[in-house]
Amino acid sequence: MRDKTTNNSKVILDITMSLDGFIAGLNDHGKTLHNWLFSGDSPSAYNDFFKLAKKSAKIFDNFIKTTGAIVAGRRTYDITGGWGGNHPFPGVPVFVLTSHVPKKVPEGSTAFTFVSDGIKSTVRQARKAAGKKNVYILGGASIAQQCINAGLLDEMMIHLVPTLLGEGVRLFDNLEKQIKLEQAKIIEAPGVTHLQFLLKGSSR
Repeated sequence: MRDKTTNNSKVILDITMSLDGFIAGLNDHGKTLHNWLFSGDSPSAYNDFFKLAKKSAKIFDNFIKTTGAIVAGRRTYDITGGWGGNHPFPGVPVFVLTSHVPKKVPEGSTAFTFVSDGIKSTVRQARKAAGKKNVYILGGASIAQQCINAGLLDEMMIHLVPTLLGEGVRLFDNLEKQIKLEQAKIIEAPGVTHLQFLLKGSSR
């Protein structure tokens, strides 16, 4: 059941995945997976660093528009260098699940909150910060798997890229049970297919 002390925002996993189920290659390299974000001629209305095909730009901008908070794992935070203190989604707070709070955080416009008491607490705090907007789980297979196993997700948006990586970091390893999804939307775009799924029985 939903936590009635919080709002009705959704918790959504949004991630790019290869056709064979990987979100990164060896040594966390998976740049080819994200070409769809930079290979179009339609700049994002929120951050023109991203240049996408028209259909993808519409999805991406709605994604940013509805984002109230982001949940990420410590590994993603470290790999990106804390996004240099400025996450690409301007003004959106980032909640990082970690067992060790970093001593130094890069200065910038993004407000980071480091949470060390589990995924449920991380998502709960993110939902409170998000208000009526959504919480997005971005980057990191482990954080995604923890959310799925804890029954915290309402939706998944998988950006499926027609690439076979062969090896690397799998998104759906370590799941504790079989989960039935409801297929909500399929949008084909150059270099990527956007797949939206709804999850039933969220335990929030």
